[in-house]
Amino acid sequence: MDIEQFTRLADELMERIPPPVLEGLNGGVTVRRKARRNPGDPEGVFILGEYITDPHLGCHVALYYGSFLALFEGEPDELWEDELYQTIKHELLHHLEARAGEYDLDVEDAVSLREMQEQAPPREPAGPPRKFRLKRPLRGQP
Repeated sequence: MDIEQFTRLADELMERIPPPVLEGLNGGVTVRRKARRNPGDPEGVFILGEYITDPHLGCHVALYYGSFLALFEGEPDELWEDELYQTIKHELLHHLEARAGEYDLDVEDAVSLREMQEQAPPREPAGPPRKFRLKRPLRGQP
């Protein structure tokens, strides 16, 4: 799925959201081309979407096309649609909670990330790149 299809799909999915849910979301929903990761996150963990509040720009949701591409490239469009809709609903729940002064989903997200970090294999210390020898023959070799 290219970024234009992704953006159209996000627009279509946003039409399913009841207008009262969007109250106060003055910056709307934007699609960003890049992938988003946090330093220190386990390998393969990408941020698909983010609810952002800014004193100057207001409240908005960012969707990271590059993160979806990193995780779902080559997957059927139905999977992209399902993951995108789940992400939109998740970020809008952050919006609703923030409007109510509640932050339970932030806590839930932090717990999930901590669990992923604990389950991830330990990172190797930085240093010169390692060289690996193939343990199986290359295609066409005995």
